[in-house]
Amino acid sequence: MPYVEANRVTIAYESFGPVDGEVILLIAGLGTQMLRWSSEFCDRLMAQGFRVIRFDNRDAGLSTHLRDHPAPDFAALSAAAASGRPFAVPYTLEDMASDTLGLLDALGIEQAHLVGRSMGGMIAQIVASAYPHRTLSLAAIMSATGNPELPKAAPEVMAMLMRPAPAPSEDLEGYLGHNLAFARRIAGPGYPFDEMAQRALIMSELARSYDPAGTGRQIAAIAATGDLRPRLSQITAPTLAVHGADDSLVPTAAGADIAASISGARLMIIDGMGHDLPAPLYNRVVRAIAENARSAGQASNAPPRRSPAMDPSETWV
Repeated sequence: MPYVEANRVTIAYESFGPVDGEVILLIAGLGTQMLRWSSEFCDRLMAQGFRVIRFDNRDAGLSTHLRDHPAPDFAALSAAAASGRPFAVPYTLEDMASDTLGLLDALGIEQAHLVGRSMGGMIAQIVASAYPHRTLSLAAIMSATGNPELPKAAPEVMAMLMRPAPAPSEDLEGYLGHNLAFARRIAGPGYPFDEMAQRALIMSELARSYDPAGTGRQIAAIAATGDLRPRLSQITAPTLAVHGADDSLVPTAAGADIAASISGARLMIIDGMGHDLPAPLYNRVVRAIAENARSAGQASNAPPRRSPAMDPSETWV
């Protein structure tokens, strides 16, 4: 596994495809590792002619974990946020965006197509707004702007997210059951839930790293960063928001808010998709990312060209 030092942390990453190809940088979501961008998904992007790089965010996978900082007190954090009072956190999404840019710097990559899922989409928006000259295109999948006025996650989904899982060293089956139940709950109803694949993914991530406090620190980073909308007018790259019509964790209105906040952005809503990216959707999502990326080479700011075949379960805005 290759590593780089960037922004005072160590970042684990993997690269696929031609070293001279345009780079698609895949940014992972809350509490997840680079493995969520499956090798099959990376291969399909690579087949479009891109160099594909995936990496572990800080406090996830094989990258640096800030274990000197305990998990945040979420009750205190929520109370402070509700009252508008500042609260101390180990880092914010701005720091994670600096990690992302630092990875590109360490690899000698001047410009990249940014693709982020969930929290990773928020990090990608920050990079694209702060460094428009480094951003070729932007795709935010099942992500948000942090707009506090938008609908929230379903209450039982949020309760499942915040409920601690059994420690795997003490109750491995309980740990697996907890994580499988959450994955099943946020999955979309339009595609079969592949329990064996999910179980294998959970075990693969566990073998690489186990740090629930790290996920807590990432949640705190999201809360401390707040509303991204004031900075999104700085984004000049072609932008695509992809969202599931049945996302119970980050409702579809969040994807629509991204598209409404960034000039020229397009919104792709997929019926039956939840807060996940099942294998049957790989081709459609890869196609949309590739078309958005290629539009960066167009002379005008015209919307990305789309293939003639329109799937009836897709809505484009």
